[in-house]
Amino acid sequence: MSANTIRVLEPFIALGRFFLLLARAFRSLREVARYWKNIFEQMVHIGIESIPIVALAALFSGAVTTVQTAHQLVSPFIPVSIIGAVVVPSVVLELGAVVTGFLLAGRVGARIAAELGTMRVTEQIDALEAMGLNSVGYLIVPRVVAGVLMFPVLYVVACVVAIGGGIFVGHYTGEVPAGEFIAGAREFFRPFDATFGLLKSLVFGFVITAVSCYKGYYTRGGAEGVGRATTEAAVTSCVYLLLADLVLAATLL
Repeated sequence: MSANTIRVLEPFIALGRFFLLLARAFRSLREVARYWKNIFEQMVHIGIESIPIVALAALFSGAVTTVQTAHQLVSPFIPVSIIGAVVVPSVVLELGAVVTGFLLAGRVGARIAAELGTMRVTEQIDALEAMGLNSVGYLIVPRVVAGVLMFPVLYVVACVVAIGGGIFVGHYTGEVPAGEFIAGAREFFRPFDATFGLLKSLVFGFVITAVSCYKGYYTRGGAEGVGRATTEAAVTSCVYLLLADLVLAATLL
């Protein structure tokens, strides 16, 4: 097989390898009780330790969205309460999940790929397999499960902080009183928006951890390979987040 043919087929080979890894991971779920300690450790690394940066980004996102919405809707014919009606759905449907996803793709995804990539190039994963340990169940399943469990928590934190930041900035800049903001948000709020946002956060948590685990698990090429896998994990996760965002919106909204 020529080098050009291999280059053309490489994306399909990588896709097949990814789905085979996912199949191994799903089969390993029956062993998840054996790795509960790993799961809790990953929940701390992925979820608890990410709360400060997620909250900070959400605070500024909500504040900026409020100010920009107020700037666009300056008119005596439009009630100021409409600002809350625009900001809250924007945060719940899109910003809360997407901003959090991008942050975690850079922070969590890169860390997972670096950890697994280093273990691969130093032959630690091969040593686990030689000892009869299921490396997929031990290394990948806890990270994916923790990501799926903790991403909705981070999404809720992001939404609460972003909306709170919007109310605070809108009130103290004089753009919209807090009462008007809340009234507008309550008038146009739909419970399905929150349900959709939580569903999106579950999918994003799976995408980030699964892609990052794949990139790290199949790392080749020493230190340079680890660096390349780390970069590819962050970038690829962001691309697939946007793709998943589009598919979910087109399907469910």
